Amino acid sequence: MLPLGTRDQARRLLASEAAADKTPLTTEATLLRVYDKVRRSLCALAGVAGFRSLASRALTLAKSEAPSLREMQITSDGSLQRFGEPEPPRQEHQEDEAGVILLAELLTLLITFIGETLTLRLLQDAWPEAGLDNCNSGDRTTA
Repeated sequence: MLPLGTRDQARRLLASEAAADKTPLTTEATLLRVYDKVRRSLCALAGVAGFRSLASRALTLAKSEAPSLREMQITSDGSLQRFGEPEPPRQEHQEDEAGVILLAELLTLLITFIGETLTLRLLQDAWPEAGLDNCNSGDRTTA
């Protein structure tokens, strides 16, 4: 199970991205936009192959907890793409939670490999309005 802080951060990223768009996006479209922003930042830092490796591991870990991600794959450039038809979620919030799980797994791996400070800085650069804080600390200033 993931640390609560990474799931909170993943939810904030998704909410911030959804709020920034003037037209409502589907849950999957919001996830893909957030993922792509993280991908662009990390590819610049770690290269496409390095990011693709982290993203593939995050997706594999997330699939065990969120089977609705089964049709998602990481492409050769590190992008996230759905192959095949999406499974209808059994409950309305399942699709939202699958995106949270995937992003949280990716954040956890990033924290492990590049550190919490650099991970947070990359996220804050991409989402300055998201109110992100220390991913694993207990002293959150926003709810």
